[in-house]
Amino acid sequence: MKSSGTPRQPIFENVSGSQMWVENSPSRPDSNILVTISNESGEHSVLVTPQNIIDSKAKVFVQAPPERIVTGVSKTRRRIGNFFVGFGYALAIVLLTFSGASATGLVKARIVLTGSMAPTINPGDIVITTPPLRDPPKLHSIIAYEARRFDGAPVGVFTHRIIGGDPVGGFIMKGDHNPHPDVQRPKGLDILGTVIFVIPFIGNLLTKKALFIIVPTAVGLWFLFDTLKDNSNDR
Repeated sequence: MKSSGTPRQPIFENVSGSQMWVENSPSRPDSNILVTISNESGEHSVLVTPQNIIDSKAKVFVQAPPERIVTGVSKTRRRIGNFFVGFGYALAIVLLTFSGASATGLVKARIVLTGSMAPTINPGDIVITTPPLRDPPKLHSIIAYEARRFDGAPVGVFTHRIIGGDPVGGFIMKGDHNPHPDVQRPKGLDILGTVIFVIPFIGNLLTKKALFIIVPTAVGLWFLFDTLKDNSNDR
């Protein structure tokens, strides 16, 4: 179509990336063409007549399919949705990998409950340990060991640093935040593992109270995003 004597005239002059023109005369003098494009900045429509190219809105003439309209809001929703999907897959891969390694005895996770190793390890951190046969304890290593009473009954698992001793006579242990060394000097089977990695804070989210809040909140957010998605598709 030819407009105002111009052999080729762009349809969308103010839309970046647009490469659409009109240049032929219409077969009928009453021909009108509605052209619509959409991108991250929203919808752009023009009505092409034999005399002019007029900025317009597609909704004035037709109802565009929702999947054809890509607005800034829908792009943000898509990014959020892709983030949650990607995060879910990544979390599943990490959990499956850790479960496999844990089942074979390569690693073990423990939640730290006290601040005896602060600031190196804080309450709520998760420590990942590997068996002492794979990573033998040595001076300055942080290990998890079973503390016992004088009668041999287990008290609990401590995760402290080796500051002296040896595997035969027992290691001298001390929490970085504690003023004095531990009473026990673990050796042999009392040494449960050597710390190879620390995951900050996550242990705080794995308590019963935290899960009671997190799980319903996550489910609620899931339904919210799903509802917003359905509503956007109905428009």
